[in-house]
Amino acid sequence: MGQDAYFVLGIVLIATILFITEAISIDLVALLVVVLLIVSGVITPQEGVAGFSNPATLTVAFMFVLSAAALQSFGVQLSPIFRKRPGIGVGLMILLVGVISAFVNNTPVVAVLIPVVIQIAHTTNIPPSQLLIPLSFGTIFGGTCSLIGTSTNILVNGIVIDSGLPEISMFDMTPLGLVFLVVGIIYFMLIGRKLLPKDRPNKDLKDKFGMNEYLTEITLKENADAVGKAIMDSSLVKELEMDIIEIRRDGFRYSLPQGDFILNAGDILKARCDVSKIKRLKDRVSVEVDASFSIGDDSLESRNSTLMEIVVTANSYFEGKTLRQVDFRRRYRAITLAIRHREEIIHEHLHDVKLKSGDVILAEVKSHFVKELKKMENQQGSPFIILSEDAYIEFNKRNFILVGMLMLVIVALAAFEVIPIMVAALIGVVLLALTKFMDMREVYQAINWQIVFLLAGTLSLGVAIAKSGLAAFLALQMINVLGPFGPVVVVSGLYLITTLLTELMSNNATAALIAPIAIAIAAQMGLSPMPFLMAVTFAASASFLTPIGYQTNAMVYSAGQYKFSDFIRVGWPLSLMFWILATLLIPVFYPF
Repeated sequence: MGQDAYFVLGIVLIATILFITEAISIDLVALLVVVLLIVSGVITPQEGVAGFSNPATLTVAFMFVLSAAALQSFGVQLSPIFRKRPGIGVGLMILLVGVISAFVNNTPVVAVLIPVVIQIAHTTNIPPSQLLIPLSFGTIFGGTCSLIGTSTNILVNGIVIDSGLPEISMFDMTPLGLVFLVVGIIYFMLIGRKLLPKDRPNKDLKDKFGMNEYLTEITLKENADAVGKAIMDSSLVKELEMDIIEIRRDGFRYSLPQGDFILNAGDILKARCDVSKIKRLKDRVSVEVDASFSIGDDSLESRNSTLMEIVVTANSYFEGKTLRQVDFRRRYRAITLAIRHREEIIHEHLHDVKLKSGDVILAEVKSHFVKELKKMENQQGSPFIILSEDAYIEFNKRNFILVGMLMLVIVALAAFEVIPIMVAALIGVVLLALTKFMDMREVYQAINWQIVFLLAGTLSLGVAIAKSGLAAFLALQMINVLGPFGPVVVVSGLYLITTLLTELMSNNATAALIAPIAIAIAAQMGLSPMPFLMAVTFAASASFLTPIGYQTNAMVYSAGQYKFSDFIRVGWPLSLMFWILATLLIPVFYPF
């Protein structure tokens, strides 16, 4: 192994650590990799930026636009089906979302359907935790059924084309993908539902967010230090980190007052703060604490404000930022009461918490702004989704039929190889813009730019892995270990390694690392690369063991009040079955 190979191996290890720890965003990691590879001379500048013009990258970008348009008004149609047949709801849901996800990127599918599924849970008295993992996993099953089902499939195809091999066609993945979908449905109907947590019933917000000790009413005394001062200058805000939700004065209510609002003696403040701290310091700050104040009644949610749960979507611009940095209070006319961050509920220093995909923000929003907030949610590329009973998009039958027909035409053109899938997707985007279904601003918003930059960077890394000789070296080592047992065992080993890596870091990054090695293994063994590539492609999407391995899992993590162990308990039998099925069926569907 030469000097360049050792250098690339070091870059791979550094990138892997950064992907796993999320010390910096995954798209920035990808760009950093490109810079290091170009500066070191391992790849040329042209090779370094070639990923941005790669058909795989452009196809993914265009498919995000088409996915957003197709799902803009779909979710509401599913609700009546589940209401009428709650007994078979899980199996039917997985089937429906699986079929959709075969042709539409699964991240927007989950974003649209989380509020729908939660409302179904409320109306049928089923804990949301019984439905949200099946929703996420169902989209993963469906994404394996076609080339355009996930960005991972398209990425691997891009690496294949760059290697000079015949490209993967639209439905090459379908035989095994359908097996995975059917097995996944049967698993959840017979076994998986029993492994899902049942002890997390629908709770009121007091219990759900543990707000008993963080909401109170206080009355300002005559000698209170805050009297005569603006809210932002008062000791209540500076020393006690209090958020004032409402002020009652002389029979009037002032909801979510601005920071320059002047406080008067006798004002009754509804506030978010550490109640125990207020009680300890009440004499010092000259306030009276109403110990009887509680969440869930008219004293919390008044006519002028509304409680909302807001979920941060995958690759939202909220990710990695704090509420202060996104100017949450001013931009969305809302006060944050708590944040559910994975399994932890955070009540203090809320404006300094770095947000992640799947975080749930409990916020009190000015009532007159709720409609505007829902409009923002319905826009292409919205950074959040709202978990409320009426947070649905009005169904537009005409628009849905038009976009559905457009998607069918695109799939048909690509499937029959009339034109490449990238060209078909581009034509679809242009038609959406020309027909005014979407304007160009919505087109730009719909594209998941983080994934685009990640794909461009990892494609360049794939070139470096192959060019430096690292892929050939690692392939030889794997052949030396597993080769004596036959190519089936090598395929099985590739699938297992890819699955485990996917659980720890981005599925796209894993595919970019392993696909060149799979191609090198096939070349050294003198066999068709297809079975080895299929092992990588399917395994990179089959992320069931952790909530961090796949974007849709992260999105349902907090919304379903799951624990990390829930994914392991539900996911390990599924991962084991898929590994066995892949080992047995890949050689059958994709001969050596």
